[in-house]
Amino acid sequence: MIRSFKHKGLEKFFLKGTKSGIQAKHAGRLNLILGRLHASTGPKDLDLPGLKLHKLGGRRKGIWSVWVSA
Repeated sequence: MIRSFKHKGLEKFFLKGTKSGIQAKHAGRLNLILGRLHASTGPKDLDLPGLKLHKLGGRRKGIWSVWVSA
């Protein structure tokens, strides 16, 4: 379900495993989130304990989000 990346470092991490464009401490969690996102067919596929799936509001209404760090 990943259509495109806005963040080049995140794209490099997803495609090549390169951590240079992301915070290294987030690598494990990002790997989990990106893997689930890639395999998902809708937002509810990401509704896992700890990811805190939620809808955004305001200008970003209709967009879903998960937490990377606590």
